[in-house]
Amino acid sequence: QVQLVESGGGLVQAGGSLRLSCAASGPIFSGYNMGWFRQAPGKERVGVSCISSSPGTTYYADSVKGRFTISKDNDKNTVYLQMNNLKPEDTAVYYCAAEEACWAAPGPDYWGQGTQVTVSS
Repeated sequence: QVQLVESGGGLVQAGGSLRLSCAASGPIFSGYNMGWFRQAPGKERVGVSCISSSPGTTYYADSVKGRFTISKDNDKNTVYLQMNNLKPEDTAVYYCAAEEACWAAPGPDYWGQGTQVTVSS
């Protein structure tokens, strides 16, 4: 049974930083790319960042390039999203996901439960 559990969300002022973590259980890191998605109120869920299973190639949405950094620790089965210089428009529920190909249809095979990030102006 694969489970993804996010943590690290919260309330932060604009310009601040947060680090999200996603702990994965089950044999997932060896075969899946790990991604972060977000969904703002009234909007679709969109991809934010993704890291390939090997060799760890990273991908970022244009809106977060230069501010967010994705990384993973294979020994801990954990993927991280370091978010710096946060803006109010980054406010959303952030989801961790495991997918066979970054941001490709039909989408992730597994989802976490989500963690709320709120950025105040």
